[in-house]
Amino acid sequence: MGLFRKKEQQASYDAEKMTPAIRSSICTGEKTAGFREKATGKFIDVMLLRDEGDLETFRKQYGITGDIDTIY
Repeated sequence: MGLFRKKEQQASYDAEKMTPAIRSSICTGEKTAGFREKATGKFIDVMLLRDEGDLETFRKQYGITGDIDTIY
């Protein structure tokens, strides 16, 4: 048991310039959560998704509600 507890902070992103997205590999099925720039279409990785718990963590961390697009 540690002396310090990690404080959960809600991170933010610019909703006008970016949209939340999940990138999924066609070959391996590996999924990565992140954001896609609206202007360029560039995907920015945030975290690897190993299970539904990781997706919920991503949603909570950035305050995302609703559907998230999947990029293949």
